[in-house]
Amino acid sequence: MSVRRVIAVFGVVITLLAGCRAGRGERPAEPVRPRWEAADLPVPPGSAGRLIVRDVTGCAGRWYVVGAVGGPDGATRPAAWGSPDGRTWTPLPLRPISYYGERAILYAVGCHEGRVAVIGARSGGAHGNPRVRTWRQDADGGLTEVPAEFEVYGGPEAVSASRIAGGAGGWLIAGARTGGAAVWLSPDAADFQLVDRAAALASDAGLTTLATDAVAVPDGWLVGGGGRPAGRADRDPFVWSFGDGRSWTRVALPATGDDEIVQRLVRVGSTVYAVGVRGSAFQAWVSEPAGGATSAGTWRAAGRFGATGTGAVAGVESAAGGADGLVAMTVAAGGHRLWRSAEGAPSWLPVVLPTDVSAGGDTSAAVAVLAGRVVVTVDDGVAARVWFAPSGAV
Repeated sequence: MSVRRVIAVFGVVITLLAGCRAGRGERPAEPVRPRWEAADLPVPPGSAGRLIVRDVTGCAGRWYVVGAVGGPDGATRPAAWGSPDGRTWTPLPLRPISYYGERAILYAVGCHEGRVAVIGARSGGAHGNPRVRTWRQDADGGLTEVPAEFEVYGGPEAVSASRIAGGAGGWLIAGARTGGAAVWLSPDAADFQLVDRAAALASDAGLTTLATDAVAVPDGWLVGGGGRPAGRADRDPFVWSFGDGRSWTRVALPATGDDEIVQRLVRVGSTVYAVGVRGSAFQAWVSEPAGGATSAGTWRAAGRFGATGTGAVAGVESAAGGADGLVAMTVAAGGHRLWRSAEGAPSWLPVVLPTDVSAGGDTSAAVAVLAGRVVVTVDDGVAARVWFAPSGAV
């Protein structure tokens, strides 16, 4: 992805299979209607502008939102906020060290051992490509830009740096280079090392690969994405498993003849969920237990839901889960939508967002779950907002 290319009630048993039309005489299931409460995001100190929000996560009892402040002249500066409860937010100190760091839009945030790390970027240079920067969290809660040589993320082989995840092995960024799926690894988020053109991960003569997300599991990492087989226009969904970042196992998820790709991974206990696109709808796949996804037989296709429509690039922007179920934020021709599923992702129900947001332009939406609360962020291209609700009401 470029920066923008890359997006119950819990515990209630869902009986409608999402993605299927109601039979004759049957009424479609009613959407979930939480009682959303609005939260205020204060403008960080500095030049005035509109707030831009791109991602949200829960981490060790706190919430984090990342994005930027955009000026009327198109200039941007990075911004991030923290909250103890999803209701009251405080801007975090930002410490950029480079020209593009001072102008970055922060778009992906991950958590590990109570601290977050962030990816941001701003397009520039002769070709207007995203200049990717990462940020680590300091002891005071602020974010400091991490120095990196240009070709660590950029250069002639740059394609995407999509998502960041934390785990026992440190930190991992999932993305792609011209040689196919790639990752960046760091033990402390202070120095990322590129791993590309690795056997079974990168593209080969029979498959062109792309990595989109990652999640830590007990014996290492799972990386999600897709691959386009030689001679075909459609993609197939894949995950890759590894323990040391050098020895990879490519796992083909159950696929059809449709265009399919994994876009988000969520781990809930010993279960890993993959969520992405399958043809004209969205799809969930399930693997149990976490860390055991070393053969295609451990994965199964779960619920299919929603509709991608036409005229817009559809995808799963964000996904999160708890002990009782999952939530996923999608974008399609019909706009940004929130969905939830019971444990196992057998089927999905729409969740009414606090505001309607069309697709396209400079819009985005994200969702996170932590300690019995759900937080959603919505950016309609004009203003960014945050809402929260008890997870039992979503």
